[in-house]
Order: sequence, then C-alpha cells, then structure tokens
Amino acid sequence: MADDRQRIIIKVFRKFSNSLGPEALRLVEDILDEHEIFDPDIETSIEMLAKEYNKQDGESDKGVHYLCCFLRRVHESLQDQGDRTQVEKELIDPENHLFFIDAFEMPRWTWSVERGAFEKSSTPSTSSGSPESRVASMRDRLHVIKQCVLRNEHFAPSTLPSRDRERLVTLKSTKQLLGRFGERFLLLGMLAYNKEGKLCLEDADGSVELDFSTLDEPGDGLFSEGCFALVEGEYTEEAILEIVAIGQPPCESRQIARSIYGHIDFLGKGATSLLEDEQLGIRVKEEIPELNFFFLSDVWLDHPQTLPGIQKMFDNCIENDFIPKIIVMCGNFTSKSIAHGNGRDVQRYQDNFEALADLIAAYPSITRGTHFVFVPGPLDITVNSTLPRRPLLSTLVGRLKAKVPKAHLATNPCRIKFFDQEIVIFREDLMSKLLRNVVGVKPEVKNEDLKRFLVQSILDQSHLCPLTINIQPVLSDYDHSLRLYPLPTTLVLADKYESYKVTYTGCHVFNPGSFVGKSLTFYTYTPAEVNSDECVMTMDEEE
Repeated sequence: MADDRQRIIIKVFRKFSNSLGPEALRLVEDILDEHEIFDPDIETSIEMLAKEYNKQDGESDKGVHYLCCFLRRVHESLQDQGDRTQVEKELIDPENHLFFIDAFEMPRWTWSVERGAFEKSSTPSTSSGSPESRVASMRDRLHVIKQCVLRNEHFAPSTLPSRDRERLVTLKSTKQLLGRFGERFLLLGMLAYNKEGKLCLEDADGSVELDFSTLDEPGDGLFSEGCFALVEGEYTEEAILEIVAIGQPPCESRQIARSIYGHIDFLGKGATSLLEDEQLGIRVKEEIPELNFFFLSDVWLDHPQTLPGIQKMFDNCIENDFIPKIIVMCGNFTSKSIAHGNGRDVQRYQDNFEALADLIAAYPSITRGTHFVFVPGPLDITVNSTLPRRPLLSTLVGRLKAKVPKAHLATNPCRIKFFDQEIVIFREDLMSKLLRNVVGVKPEVKNEDLKRFLVQSILDQSHLCPLTINIQPVLSDYDHSLRLYPLPTTLVLADKYESYKVTYTGCHVFNPGSFVGKSLTFYTYTPAEVNSDECVMTMDEEE
C-alpha cells in the first residue's frame, strides 16, 4: 500500500516537472496519514498540492511549511466538499472568473529542443529585443508547429509492417537534401525570399530554392511570405526543389494541446486541468446561459453617426433588460491617421473620447455592470506601431478612465480569460496584408473561401501574424503574445474586411465588421454556447 501511494506521489509531481527527495516524500506520506486522506482522494489532493508547489518560484526554504499548511487546507476542503457544493453553485460570480490579459504581461514560454518541452524564460523581456531573440522567436514558431506535425496521425510513421511503408514520405530537413538528387522529400519550413529575390523554404538547418512551375494547385489556405508550409517535391541537380504539393501544417485542437501542456500557465492566471475546465464549462451553460459580450470594430468616434449608433445600442440594451457583461471596442477610433505633431487633430481625438465617456456615464446600469475594453487599431495613438501594440495613451482618455470605472485600456492583441474559455482579440487588417504578400493560392477563389482560408492559415500557423518582420515588425521578446498555441476557445479577428464567422478545429473565429455607416454592424458572443451572432442597426436619416 505504501509503495502504491509513493508511486502516485512521485508520478503526480513528475507530471508537473518536480521531483521529491526521500525526506519530502516521507513528509507528504506522514501528512496524508495524519489527516486520514484515503486512496480515492490521494491523487486529487497531491495534484492540487503539486500545482500550488509550482507557484513557490523556487523558494525551497519555506517549502516544508508550505506543504504542511496547504495539504491541511486540501483535507478540509475535501471534507466540506459535499456540504458546500450547492452553496458554491448558488454563489457563483462571473467577476471572480474574469481576467483581462495584457500582451506585455503574459509569461514568456519558449520551446526547448533539448527537453522537447516548453520552458519559462528567465531573462527579462525588453522592447528593443536582440538579434538572438529575433532568431529565437522564429525558431520557436517553427518548433511549436513541428511538434504538432510530428504528433499528427498523417505524419507519424506507422510501427506496423505495411506494403506502402517503402513509399512512405517522412519529414526531412534541408540538410538531408545534399547530394540526393532525383529523390522526393517532404519538408517543413518558412516561405521567404533570398537575397537574389528567389522564393525559398527555410528551416532550422538551412534553405532550399523552390520551383513552383511543377505545382498544379496548392492546398487550402493563404501561403504568404513568412508562413510555414509543408512542401513535397523532387530535389534537382541545380539544388532546387520542384514542388508537387504544398499545404498548411495540420492544426492541433485545444483539447489535445491542453491534455499535453495543461500544467503550463501560458496566460499567467493559473493553470487548470481538463477536468476543471469541463466542470467550469458546465456551470457556465447551466447558471449564466444568457450572459453576453459585445464586440465592435472600427468605432470611428469622428464619424457623425458613431456616437448616435452607440446610444441606440445602449437604448436597446436598457429597453430589453439585456446588459452585456463586456463591451469590446476595437479601433480605429479615428477615420484618418493623425499627422505627427498635429496638435489640433490630437485635441479632436481626445475630445471624441471625452464625448464617448459622457455618453457611457449617462447609462448608470451599463456603467456599473459592464466592462469596457478598448483595443487600439493601426491608426490610433499608441507608444509603438509594432506588434504587440501598447494601449491607448492614458493622457488622451483621462475622462474615460474617470467616468467609466470598469474601463480597460488593452494592448493589441489582448486576451480575455472567462471561466474555462480563452478569447483572443486582434485588431489588424489581416486579409489585405496576407493577400498582398501571398505566394500561392488556389485559382478562382471565391469570397467565402477567402474567409475560410484566412482563418485556416492563422490557426494552422499558430500565430496571429505569420509574416516576415520586414512586412510586419514584431517585438521579438513579445512574439509569444501573438502565439495561438494552445488554440484559444474563441478568436476575434477584427478587420476592415466584411464580417463573418467560422469554426475551425473547434476554435470559433469571427470578424465583427465595421461599426461605420448607416448600417452599423457588431457581434454578440454567448460564452455558454461558444457562438456569436451578427447584429445590424439601421440608422435613420434624422439620427
């Protein structure tokens, strides 16, 4: 019995990348005996203990006392669990499970090739970055995608003998091409142009020039400069890979990724297990099925119909007793860029936000109960124009912060953690950027296909902006804030492109469209259903 219990303790702590010495192991066993924690509860208790133990950040001098105190709390909670379940359900408060996550505050997890796992970076992040961090950020993107590819059933070679085994194409590296002319290879790498202006595929070991003339038709998705692709082709004596097939790397569902890396706190708000997520999801569906979020994009405060449109939206909320928990407003908050040093334009920009603050404050029930999130767009005034973007300058939105207590000046991108859900919000004109830099796309693509291709490309790339830094500069030390691994529950791609919604590999993606013109478009999102709906308000002439 003691041996079985020791194995459970060791197994659980190893799962969370910790090991216990003999003294610590005996200590845990003694406390289990002291509090009479029996077999059915041992693994649950130890798992909770291991999670909290990870939060000590290496403070081993207080570890023994911490273990004792926490295990006693675990034991008390297990004893009271049956009596308090109903009370807890009645006391559920969405505010306690709602977090707004700044891109610059997310923990930086990098991929360790040696360990084959994620490691938390110990070096402080800076906005300037370094040449090493720029290379490391691209390698991280490659390794995150590659480990998903190698786990995929279509790419993992079978261990069973098969007549097709000799013809099986396995993933290779560019260094394995040397001297093997006339052979066919499957490579994973980044599409980029070399100094001679020729399109190449780059991986961690080198690069190879590509020849698209032998390709009949590319796979689904948008293949832009800077994205990673699976390329199959024949290596010629001219050191060129003649492509016969190209496709996006396969996407891994959130559930699979969480089952492997559930112990890693990617958002910095506490890691939860799949079981805990499932229980939280059930409670959301049962107890707050009507709770909603609103998403608006291109909220041009200098447009004559924007503030009346917001007022009409608020009036509808009050009339129907439908107060949203969150209203996310994405930029641009101006219809035209503000010239550098133009004091009059800056003052007008500030006055528009003050008018918005007065409008929100005129609705006390909304002001008290709704969180307002402001995400800057490409034309808004922020500290930097690179990704991720800093929030709107607080000096320009002072009245907004003063009159709206639940106003959040967010980064771009930003994230919302709500119970078991992760919602990523990104304001960028991605469709036009990717199409301008595309190197291969299916011929005669229809509009609906383009929307699906965009969503597929972003999620398959596990990155919000899969472009080279000369096209879209990114702060290399914060590139992880653009990473989409594990896949979020919901992704909001706020774009000036027309509105749409698509669900791909279990991730719900939508573009709320532009809140501009006589027909003002925005989206409502229902967490209980993990689904969104388009709302269109038609403004009358007098409005």
